[in-house]
Parts: sequence; structure tokens; C-alpha cells
Amino acid sequence: MSRVGSRYFLSLCSFSVACLLVTAGCAGAAQAQGDKPAAADASKSGATVTGSQATPTDEVDPLKRSPNEKQKKQQKKSLKIELSKTYKKWLNEDVVWIITDEERAAFKQLSNDEERDNFIEAFWQRRDPTPDTEENEYKEEHYRRIAYANEHFAAGIPGWKSDRGRMYIMYGPADEVDSHPSGGTYERPMEEGGGETSTFPFEDWRYRYLEGIGQEVIIEFVDSCMCGDYHMTIDRSEKDALKYTPNAGLTLYEQMGLSSKADRFSSSGLEQLGAGPDSSTQQTKQFDRLEQFAKLQAPPPVKFKDLEEIVNTKLITNLMPFDVRSDFVKVTGDTVLVPITIQMKYRDITFSNKDGVQRGTVNIFGRVTTLTGKVVQTFEDTAQVDVPAELLPRTAENSSVYWKALPLRPGRYKVEIAVKDVNGDRKGLWSRGIVVPEYSDDKLSTSSLIVADQMEAVPTKDVSTGNFVIGLTKVRPRVAPADGKPALFKRNKDQKVNFWMQVYNLSVDDKTHKPSATFEFDIVNIATNKPVVQKTESTEQMGNVGEQVTLQKSIASANLPPGVYKINIKVNDNISKQTIDPSATFAVE
Repeated sequence: MSRVGSRYFLSLCSFSVACLLVTAGCAGAAQAQGDKPAAADASKSGATVTGSQATPTDEVDPLKRSPNEKQKKQQKKSLKIELSKTYKKWLNEDVVWIITDEERAAFKQLSNDEERDNFIEAFWQRRDPTPDTEENEYKEEHYRRIAYANEHFAAGIPGWKSDRGRMYIMYGPADEVDSHPSGGTYERPMEEGGGETSTFPFEDWRYRYLEGIGQEVIIEFVDSCMCGDYHMTIDRSEKDALKYTPNAGLTLYEQMGLSSKADRFSSSGLEQLGAGPDSSTQQTKQFDRLEQFAKLQAPPPVKFKDLEEIVNTKLITNLMPFDVRSDFVKVTGDTVLVPITIQMKYRDITFSNKDGVQRGTVNIFGRVTTLTGKVVQTFEDTAQVDVPAELLPRTAENSSVYWKALPLRPGRYKVEIAVKDVNGDRKGLWSRGIVVPEYSDDKLSTSSLIVADQMEAVPTKDVSTGNFVIGLTKVRPRVAPADGKPALFKRNKDQKVNFWMQVYNLSVDDKTHKPSATFEFDIVNIATNKPVVQKTESTEQMGNVGEQVTLQKSIASANLPPGVYKINIKVNDNISKQTIDPSATFAVE
């Protein structure tokens, strides 16, 4: 209670006691003269009489008085401030490291709590990798990371506020951590100048790949105060505890007399590492390190706002043509990999001269939504192609191919893709509905039958990673043009027509624990309706196979006369007696 309130309450109590004394006196006098005058005097004094006792009315009790309008407004204001703390905490603590500048600005413009609640719900939905389930794995993982950061990275401040906590919340656990919790003797690598020194506690976090930042991302944290507060640094010399000690912790060149330790502080640059065998190489990488450091500071923004606007409005002029193909490959029982392949002709791309090389650049923005308009996936990237200047006229009919694999659940979706020719002023929009199939466990089924211009095994380290890689194989689809014509192959001794397909849910014999199925391959010339290639294989010939089989076949385009062809692959499951026969068309000229 404030001092003013206290004085008010005490004076009110004094007034009440005085009233009691007065009324008591009046009541005593009235008793001698009769009851009627006493009652009248009591009513004048503002008290009620019950028998011979008199008490003040409720109006003089400050705890029972109803608040006036001013007090009501003050109460509402206090309640609003209290409620807003929840949203302030969400904005400035829960999502401070992952919310974009655009989202933050939009949130601050909301006028009521209902709008804020809707915004927060949409914020998490945009990041939900599996929107068809009740769980939001992204949200759950985000709060798990906050809890982990608070437990492991706190140092006078909550763990989520620390640099290590921020990186962990934004990018998750590093693929590799080189930790030196006590510092001590440190043998510098050659890129840091070589030689031996002593260091403060430090950690190097290595990420193999971070979306929007790059490959082999290494983040260094140094505890220069020896208090557990590791800060993120771009200068790798900050961990050197002997940096300011004369003639101590010298680099290799400084030991050999080829450089002076004082040169570290007189030369300009991001780092004060000292001269070494790789110093000149490191100088050229400073801008790359600075760019990487800047990207790590903020959540990745939407890069191609103009392309997103095209997708939203569907308004486009000066159309840039391109072709799109979608395929379906089973991953798990309820997840399907949907590779999206985008193909653009060189003749539709504007090239510019870069040091004697003609370079074409195309920005790509894609969005996948449900039938209700809920955004499931978005992707954005830049496709770039370089061609020697003298070869550009002869490669006009060549194609640039971009590939993006999206994990989706079975169901109906709408895919929208916008492209922009960076060096020119042309833009293109493609929009289609797709049905992602459901692969039930008891039904014979297949992936898409992909007709590809490239198909090759990938090294073990690249399995299931990289462009066009599906499992153990790199498969680059040849995309059919939008006019309905089949995918076209040139008749060339070096060009192969490749076919790739997976078969799922082959039945297994209870005794042999092996499937029994045959696969019939037929390539038919559509004009003559005559088979060009006929071949049959069985699971017995394939050796050790299970419920899932990958079929891969190739034929030299030079062995096919010009024309349009259809390939049929008939799968016969001898155990379940199920049959399936997917097909695809292609042309050779």
C-alpha cells in the first residue's frame, strides 16, 4: 500500500471511530429521553442501530466500495500490461532467434490478442514438416533445443541468450565438436600460422551443411574471460592466450625470423593470426568468412519476394517457358519422396559474359499447399549454368535441369513454381495439382517409372544425398515438354535412354523367405506397334532380394530408329497373384 493510501485509510478509520463515539453518546442520551429521538439522531449521523449497538454503513468501508470509472480504467490497463507479457516473452525469448524481420514487424502491428494467437499458430504451421499430423515436430524440437541450451550453455545469463545457445537453437547439434574446456597447449594448424601456443577455453562446431549458408561451416566460440561465457568469434586468434605476450606463442614464420609478432597488430584484416605458410591463401578467404558470419547472425529471409508475389497473384507478363516433372518414391509407410524436376532451355535464358564465360542465372521459388490453402513446403534456390562463349550458339537446344526432393504425406496438393531470368526481364509460372499415392503394406505397387538421360551408381559417402540421387543411384529425369509431346532423346552413340523404377510389397514365401516375381520389359514403336526390345527377368536371377526391388535398365539411343516409343514394365507377383504394369513414353530423333 502506498503512503498516500495509508494516510487515507488511517484518516478514514479515525473518522469512523469518531462517528462511533458520537452516535454512542447520542444513543445514551436518547435512551433517557425515549427511543424515537435516538433513532432520528442515529439516521442523521449516518449509522444504523440494532438494539443498543450502532455500526457504520458499508459506504465507509474501503474494501466494499465499488471502484469509480478512473479506477476501472487503471485496472484494465494493468491487466493489459500483464497479459502482454506473455506475447512479449514469446517474441523476445521463445522465437527471438528464428523469427524473420518481416514476421516480427507484422506481429508488432497486430491490434488484439485474437490476432496474436492466430499469428502464433500460423507461425508454427509454416514450419511444421508434417502438417497432416497433430504433432508439430519443428515446434517440439525448437523447445527441446531451448531447454538443452539453458541446461548446458548458461553462464551468468540464461543458456538461450548465449552465443552457443543461439547457434544450437537455430541450427541444432553440430555434426562434430572440437572442445577444449581447459584451454592449454595448442598446436596451430598451418592455416592459422603454425607453431605452438597456449589458449583460452574454446570450441569449434562443424556443420557439414547448413541450408542457405553452405558446406563445411565451422563456428568458433572462445571463453576469453575463463568464466564459462563462450562468445562466437570470427577472429581465430582470440583464443590465443599468449597473443599479447612478447616473444611467446610464436607462429612458424615468427620462429624462423621471417615475420615479427608486431606485424599481427599492424596489418589490416579480420584476424590477427600472424604470418604462416598459408597466410596469403587465408587473406583471400576473408570475405567468405565475413559473409558466412553475417548469415549466421539472422534467420534466413525469403530470398525471392518478387517470385512469391507472382505465386500469390498469378499475374505475369513476358512469360518465360520451362517444364516441370514430379515423381513419387516410397520412403516409409506414411512418407513419400516427391522429386520435382525443372527443365529450362538455354535459348530461354539470358547469358552474360563473366571473364570470358557466358553465365546464365535463374531464381526459382516453389510452394506446395493443401487443398485448403495451408502451406506445406516452400523452397527457393538459384540455378546457374556456365558455357564457353564460343560454344553458346551451338548449345541453344541444351537444357538446364534443377531438382528438388520434397518429403510429403499421401494426399492431394497444389504445386506452384515461379522462375525469373536474372539477367533478363522474363518470369514464368507453373501450377498443377498432384496426388501423392498411399503405399499400403498389402498391395503391390511401384514408384514412378522414370525415363532418365543420366543414371549411375553414387559413391557410398553420397548415398541419398545430392541432386538427382535416390538411394544408391543418381537418376536425372528427362522432362517432357508442356505441349504434350514425349521426352526427347538425340540419336547418339554416347546418349543412353535409362529406365528406373522401384517395386514395393512383393509377397515373401513362408518357407524360402524369398519373393517370387517376374519383370517383363517391352519397348514398343508406337507408329508400327512392333516391339523393339523384349526381356524378362525374375527374382531368382537377381539373387538376394526382398519385398522391395529396384529395376534399372539402359539402352543406347543409337540402337533405336527415330520415332516415338512406349516402355511397359509388367510386374507379376507369383505368390500374391497381383500384377501391375506401369508405362512411359519417349521419343528419339
